[in-house]
Amino acid sequence: MSPAESATVVATGLAGAGVLAGMLLPTRPRVVTVGLCTAGLGGAGLAGGIAALGGTSWSAYLPGLLPLAGLHLAVDALSGLFMAVAGAVVLAVSVYGIGYASGRGPRGTASRGVQSSLPVFALTLVLVPAAASVSSFLLLWEGMAVTSLVLVLAEQRDRPAVREAGVWYAVMTHVGLVLLLAGLALFAAGAGGETFAQLRAGAAGMSPGARGAVFVLVAAAFASKAGMVPLHPWLPRAHPEAPSNVSALMSTAMVNLGAYGIIRVDFELLGGGPGWGWLLVLSTGALSAVYGILQAAMASDLKRLLAYSTSENLGLVLIGVGAAGLFSSSGYPVPAALALAAALLHVTNHAVFKALLFCAAGSVVRATGLRDLDRLGGLRARMPATACFFAVSSLAAVALPPGNGFLSEWLLLQSLIQGMAVPGVSTAIVLPLAVAVIALSAGLAAAVFVKALGVGFFARPRSGGAASAEESPPLMHLGMGLLAIGCTALALVPGTLGSSLSRAVAAAGLHDGRPLAGGGLELRLDRAAASLSPLWVTAALLGGVVAAAALIRLTARRGRRTNARLWDCGGGAPTPRMSYTATSFAEPLQRVFGDVLDPEQDVNVTPVRESAYLVERVRFRRSVRDRIEHRLYRPVLAAALAVGRAARRLAPGSVHRYLGYGFFGLVALLLALAVGW
Repeated sequence: MSPAESATVVATGLAGAGVLAGMLLPTRPRVVTVGLCTAGLGGAGLAGGIAALGGTSWSAYLPGLLPLAGLHLAVDALSGLFMAVAGAVVLAVSVYGIGYASGRGPRGTASRGVQSSLPVFALTLVLVPAAASVSSFLLLWEGMAVTSLVLVLAEQRDRPAVREAGVWYAVMTHVGLVLLLAGLALFAAGAGGETFAQLRAGAAGMSPGARGAVFVLVAAAFASKAGMVPLHPWLPRAHPEAPSNVSALMSTAMVNLGAYGIIRVDFELLGGGPGWGWLLVLSTGALSAVYGILQAAMASDLKRLLAYSTSENLGLVLIGVGAAGLFSSSGYPVPAALALAAALLHVTNHAVFKALLFCAAGSVVRATGLRDLDRLGGLRARMPATACFFAVSSLAAVALPPGNGFLSEWLLLQSLIQGMAVPGVSTAIVLPLAVAVIALSAGLAAAVFVKALGVGFFARPRSGGAASAEESPPLMHLGMGLLAIGCTALALVPGTLGSSLSRAVAAAGLHDGRPLAGGGLELRLDRAAASLSPLWVTAALLGGVVAAAALIRLTARRGRRTNARLWDCGGGAPTPRMSYTATSFAEPLQRVFGDVLDPEQDVNVTPVRESAYLVERVRFRRSVRDRIEHRLYRPVLAAALAVGRAARRLAPGSVHRYLGYGFFGLVALLLALAVGW
């Protein structure tokens, strides 16, 4: 047995051990054993991915694991990048999950079936990028979908919102599966084989129409998994309702595989798609980035806010992927390689900081039982470690130095600027708009996370749960600490990824493009006069902050200080109800983007009993619905329900009617056969 086959068998054995532990052991040993097995799977994926990024590729064929076709696995630098990212996130989140799943309160220990699904979910996250045939890919993809659905439904008892989220997720993910199955079946039929090597070799012989159909079907299927507009409604429903450790895995490692699928199939196996197809991918990413961050700005549910932020960040990734495909189809491999490297770097950065954000949010939910920012506050004093981790990941999410998200968005902007030299009307129109979208999304992201951090952690507590919150256990801190170390390393020394990104870009088919040069402390663009040293930027920022603080301290008046109450005009001391909430913070943005968001508001005035001219109570409610879900999906659902109600009349329970259906159906079939003859 080869080392690759041995590693696959070991990983499968770890998953099997985790499943058995989840089904057989008592509560506490079950949580620990499942967590350790899942962490082992993450460590194996991380090690295998790093080895592939270092230049070691491997393949394995296991005929006994999948009937007829067998299980085909192959790892190159591109799949190694996604394996390493998934493995790192699984490892850290599994450590966090041991403390989270064994805690008390509203997010207590999950059932045996749910616990046993976690190692299988982790195994599919690591192995999907390694699949090397259509049947292997579909098997692992569907395994990932089913196990993640089980995990989303982990806390459905007495919570209708969880069941509704599960229905949305199940329907949308299987719509994507149908599109993916159709696209890959068409691809395999046209290429004359189902292994990726056969697809790669036979793609050139396919007709342009067949290639275009495969491109669109596969891109739509993977875009639905990435949470792209308009196929996104499952994401802001499923991610908030899942346990927070599961949310962290779904919102990072799982949605990343949507981007991986587009790069692998449409970019590498098809040999590049048509220019209009890549314009469609880029436009979808831009729309998702703006729409996702606008919805995040309006959200007061902390985990829903983070879910919409995932749509925004994966939209930025698809902007890079679409730009790379557009440049490559125009015959410009250098800007194409740079854009694809930027997309892959943002995949890595987003996975680390978004996993940390969801883990910190889970820590808040576990301590307070609340997700509503309007009812939180004061957590900086009650939960200082969680507040610190949330601040680190928020800095990364707003794309400002020294956060690691800044580097990938800077690189993405550089790729679009370099690509403006590509001739063509489409690039001349689309690229400036894409630059504007990135700038707008970064500005709105700053407002989103200032709201989340300021209202949730620095304001005064607005509920008993927030006022009595206690810090999370050490294992949760350890998992979040590992992710925070990852954010810091990616922010300060991203140049160490330069050669790995170049290998991943080459594995995607851009052999003529070497996007990055240098290493260690500097990130430098090859063949372009642009470079950045994040460590020196961070040092300069820290030096400026220290100098400003020292100057303020030296120039401050040293007069006598007295403590006195502020003049309150006789109205009494301020209460927490008078402070800014997440809803009031977002109100100016709601006014600016009112035409896009279409908010609903309702004013209910209750007069006093003695006189209609005197008011006893005024209730004001404003909500922002997901406009696409409301305008696109709700009518479809209403029509489907109407058809279902009408169809019930055909099945009233009468045996005579059913016999009549059979008789007339048989007569119609015989008539059709007679006409055909």
